[in-house]
Amino acid sequence: MIGRRQLLVSGAGMASGMLAGRHRKAHAATQALRIGYILPVASQLGAGATVFAQEVAKRTNGRIVIQQYPDATLGGDVELMKGIQLSSIDLAFVTGMGLSSVLPAAGVLNIPFLFKNNTQAHAVLDGPIGESFRKQFIEMNIVMLAWGENGLRHVTNARRPIVTPADLQGLRLRVPQSDVLLEGFKALGADAAPLPFPQLFEALRAGTFDGQENPIATIVAAKFDQVQKFLTLSGHAYDPAVFLMAPDAFDDLSHDDRTSFVEAAKLGGATSRSFAAKAETEGVAALQRAGMTVQASIDRDSFVSALAVANAGYEKTFGLDLIQQIRQTA
Repeated sequence: MIGRRQLLVSGAGMASGMLAGRHRKAHAATQALRIGYILPVASQLGAGATVFAQEVAKRTNGRIVIQQYPDATLGGDVELMKGIQLSSIDLAFVTGMGLSSVLPAAGVLNIPFLFKNNTQAHAVLDGPIGESFRKQFIEMNIVMLAWGENGLRHVTNARRPIVTPADLQGLRLRVPQSDVLLEGFKALGADAAPLPFPQLFEALRAGTFDGQENPIATIVAAKFDQVQKFLTLSGHAYDPAVFLMAPDAFDDLSHDDRTSFVEAAKLGGATSRSFAAKAETEGVAALQRAGMTVQASIDRDSFVSALAVANAGYEKTFGLDLIQQIRQTA
C-alpha cells in the first residue's frame, strides 16, 4: 500500500492486469467507469458530474466513458466513500457532511457558523488548507480529484418558523452523518439525530422527524417542499462537495489521462458551485411559490452564543489554530 500511495503522490507508474470486480479490461479500446452521487441529475451534484463526464469523454477522445449513477443508486455518501476505499466503486461526487466518516480531520469543515459566506469557503478549500486534505485522503486510500459544492445549509421543518435557538427546542431534526453538526444542533436545543440522506424524504413524510437542514438546491431537487412547511435561511454551515476516485482506478490511468481527470473534475466542481449559487436565489423563490413559508433571516448572534459549549469541544478536537486560520481567511 505504501508503494501505491507513493505512486499517487508522484503521479508516475501504471497499474497492470485486470482490476477485481471491474467489468472492463485495462487496455480495452473503451473503458467505462462508474460515478455515484446521492442527488438527482437535476441538482448541483448532477450538474457537476455531467460536466465531469463530458470533459473526460472530450479529453480522452471517447476512450473513457463515465457512467452516472444518481439518486444514491450506489449508496449514500458514506457507502460511496467506503466503496471508493475498497475499489468496488470507481468514482463518487460526495457532499462534505459525510467526509469525517472516513477522514475525521475533515469534520472541521462542518462546524456551524465557521464560514461567513461562500467566497470565504472557496478561498479555504482552494488554498493550502484544502490542499492538505488531498494528502490526507491518500493516506485513507482515496484519491481526491477536486472540490465542488453542495451549498449553504438551511433549516426546514413542518412546525414553525425558526428565528432563535429557542425555536429549535424540542424540534425533532434530522442531521447528516456528521458528529460535528449533530453536537452543534444538540447544543442549540434541537432533538437532533443522524439519518442517511436516501431515507430522509420518507422519514419526513412519516413524521419521524419534524425537520431537516440542507442547501436550497438539495431542498428543491429532493422535493422537500412536499413534506415541509417552513424554510429558514439560516446559512448555518457551508457544505462542500468533492470528486473522489478509487486508487486502483486512478493507477490504471495513463499520466495524461490522470491530468485530464483532475482538470475535468475541477470544471465539474466549478459547475456545481455555480448551480448551488443560482439556487440560493431562484430556488428560494420556487419553494415559496410551492407553498413554503420563508423566514429570510435569523438572530445569528444568539445562535453563535448558544454554540459556546460545542465550540469548546471543536477546538479540542480540531485545534484552535486551524479553526482560527479558517475563520481569518479572506
